[in-house]
Amino acid sequence: MKQNRSGVRQYPLLIALAAFVTLFITPVAMGQQEVQELPKAKQTSLGLYVTAKEAYDKWLAAPDVVKVLDVRTLEEYLYVGHAPMAWNIPLLFQTNEWDAEKERFSMQPNPEFLSLVKEMASPTDTIMVMCRSGGRSAMAVDQLAEAGFTNVYQITDGMEGDSIDDPLSVFQGQRLRNGWKNSGNPWTYKPYPEKIMLKTETVEKVK
Repeated sequence: MKQNRSGVRQYPLLIALAAFVTLFITPVAMGQQEVQELPKAKQTSLGLYVTAKEAYDKWLAAPDVVKVLDVRTLEEYLYVGHAPMAWNIPLLFQTNEWDAEKERFSMQPNPEFLSLVKEMASPTDTIMVMCRSGGRSAMAVDQLAEAGFTNVYQITDGMEGDSIDDPLSVFQGQRLRNGWKNSGNPWTYKPYPEKIMLKTETVEKVK
């Protein structure tokens, strides 16, 4: 039995057991009613869901086992902020072509997405996937499932969360409800090049 500097006794075996129970035994998939309440665009073929807060707690319990994957663009990762432990592998790239119908710049698939994920994780790893608010991450989970990944969770509220829907609020339309940034989870603007997985030639082709 060990004591830390504060004099609190530590039980390595019990701590390890608690982490195992938290990660593998405690149910994390949403109930049927909660899943039905998810927008269709946020649902996945694997049916494994966590909130941003739950994803962070599970990473905290077993950081050597759980991997957080951020599939937003590099620009979002750098300028909006990101989870410090997250790997950044964009699912889509933003192009310079304006889509007048959708009133935004068009997006193009990252052809290296699956191959890059396979470099940082194996098909049986526990992966928590995040985008801005849950749309792209659901697409990413489905692609990974088709490629043989079996333990991939959709972070339903993403990095920025859902929009405020209150016409009387000065924050109307802003993504300030739930999400990684609004849940008390750690986040940063500091880039971690070793966790950014991009092929320069692919990015140049898209631009």
